[in-house]
Amino acid sequence: MKKLFFFFIILLLVTMACEFSFDTNKDAATTGSESQGSTTEESTGGNSSQAISSIEQVKNATVQIEAQGTFVNPDFTIAVNAAGRGSGFIIDPSGVIVTNNHVVTGAALVKVYLNGEEYNAKVLGKSECSDLAVIKIDGGSFDYLNWYDGDVNPGLEVYAAGFPLGDPEYSLSKGIIAKAKAGGDDTWASNDYSIEHDANINPGNSGGPLVTKDGAVVGINYASISSTNQSFAIPYPISKPVIDVLAGGEDEYSLGINGTAVLNEDQSLSGIWVSSVESGSPADKAGIKPGDIVYMLENLVLATDGTMKDYCDIIRAHEPGDTLSLTVIRYASGETLEGQINGRELEVTGTFDGGSMDQGTGTSDSPAAGDSPDFYSEEFDGDTSNYLYFEWHEAYNSASEDTSIVPNAEDGKMKFDIQKEDKWVYVYYDPYLYTDVQLDMTADNKGVNSNSVSLICRLSDEGWYEANIQNSGLYDILAFSDNQYFNIFNGGSVAINQGKGTNDYSLICSGDTISLYINNQLVKSVTDKKYRLGEGRVGFGVSSFNALPVKVDVENFTISQP
Repeated sequence: MKKLFFFFIILLLVTMACEFSFDTNKDAATTGSESQGSTTEESTGGNSSQAISSIEQVKNATVQIEAQGTFVNPDFTIAVNAAGRGSGFIIDPSGVIVTNNHVVTGAALVKVYLNGEEYNAKVLGKSECSDLAVIKIDGGSFDYLNWYDGDVNPGLEVYAAGFPLGDPEYSLSKGIIAKAKAGGDDTWASNDYSIEHDANINPGNSGGPLVTKDGAVVGINYASISSTNQSFAIPYPISKPVIDVLAGGEDEYSLGINGTAVLNEDQSLSGIWVSSVESGSPADKAGIKPGDIVYMLENLVLATDGTMKDYCDIIRAHEPGDTLSLTVIRYASGETLEGQINGRELEVTGTFDGGSMDQGTGTSDSPAAGDSPDFYSEEFDGDTSNYLYFEWHEAYNSASEDTSIVPNAEDGKMKFDIQKEDKWVYVYYDPYLYTDVQLDMTADNKGVNSNSVSLICRLSDEGWYEANIQNSGLYDILAFSDNQYFNIFNGGSVAINQGKGTNDYSLICSGDTISLYINNQLVKSVTDKKYRLGEGRVGFGVSSFNALPVKVDVENFTISQP
């Protein structure tokens, strides 16, 4: 099974729960096939449109899509009021746009950005099995892309257009077709085949066009394997018939979920993880909720091979209104439910010990616990005696003798004023130990641009996990073990407000997954199977490099269940 990754960046925070509402007054729309090869003049706005005929013009018909909503991720993290970004492209001068299902389905609001202009978009139709969706914007007569009707053979020169990594700047990468008919079954789509190519695509490229040097669309980018430089697109012969249906205001091969096939390590549990549900869809009417696992459909256990194939084969073998038996696992409440699509609603038929959502409670085995709260928000406007501090190279719970770096709670803020180079100063909450936990913090940079702030979890004599974010735009996810730091991942993010000013940071430690959010955007989620740090305390920190002074005010710190 290919290990594929979403190109849709969840900016939390990508990721998902709660039900979303779409505008159900769907307009019928023509597709690009009806206007290929023509130059069309529209009276709306006095603009004229043209069919793109060169690679240089593709930018004029390629859009960035922002889907706002709430999502539940397969690692049990919840993205509340998240804004995820993907790509798409216009196929008709009236503003009909093609993208991926996983970019827009379940969102409350979809926005489109084209050449510096912002538009509200309407979802016309979607297909979770094909991972396709068609949306529409109004406001003028738009340039559009035509479909490529030539032979797609290995060696054909292609270009991937879109907006990777959530960056508003248009990107174009060049490559060739590696396989004209690669496998089409993966974790969130099931097609007869896909196009494999080596044009570089990243999260955020989802739904963008794969085009020839003449600007004709060969396929829709949707997946990649970064370690082997393999990228995948849904080919025109497969996508075009589905797009025609979606553009007409109908769904195709869809129950109305934004889903991912999941399979645990020992293969004892599999199914379709539901990140979000479209309001009014068959899934919604049956009672499926974000965070559910669709375990069985028509009495067949799903995703035993880690793909959407069986789920989609069943849907394609039935008409849209057919009644389908359904079994769901709801980890949030520890329940199994049974019901029907287009029939009776889900009802609880069994219970089990809570899953990962029930983990992560604080334990009061610390002698300092007393009446201290385990999950709460600290505003630093009262007694802060439960917060201790240390430098990384000293004993875990000792106070530093260097009084120049001691943080101070004042005016409702924990103030750091570091006047010395290469200091890593941490504050931790002493009363409780945590395993799975979510930490949220607002920090205001009062100094220069070279400071770093951190959130830490599972702090013990064994070490800790840490997300360290620099105001220059870089970040690291670290493990501290054996008295030294080990880098699990490092990168950069446009979500960071650089220089002076305020940023919101979140760190979720859940199982062996560490997830970092910056300003409500998921910037990275990593899995650690090497250091395996378990229960410990939680906290935050500030560090200095070689530009002084470093002044940071931590305005609040929240400890909650993930």
